[in-house]
Amino acid sequence: MVKNDSANSDSSLTDLASQAYQKRAIEIADALPMRLYVLDLARHTIIAPDGNRYVVATVDDTRLGRGYMTAVYPQQNGYLTLVRLMLCEFSSATPDEAIKRHIAVAQTIQKGNIKELTKSPLTKS
Repeated sequence: MVKNDSANSDSSLTDLASQAYQKRAIEIADALPMRLYVLDLARHTIIAPDGNRYVVATVDDTRLGRGYMTAVYPQQNGYLTLVRLMLCEFSSATPDEAIKRHIAVAQTIQKGNIKELTKSPLTKS
């Protein structure tokens, strides 16, 4: 009986995970989607007009009291995300605001205006 319960709970966890993934998936024109991690709201690879690639990731960081964080990381060789070289980071109060910021940051990079993002302080509210 215990085996059936664990099998049912495993499948229900898988169902919940797939529902959460589908609910959070957003599309940005000319952006490459990436696999979402547990706390991710959105994650994309953005290609700038000069050919440089950047990862824009928006995560739920509310457990640490930082809100919803959107960060930009450079990508090397088209696949290696340089997470220790964060270019900029933005804080949002709500998930909807964070998704809007994620899209705006991605579009700014696509327009070739990455310097506008990095001129401001590391964290914005």
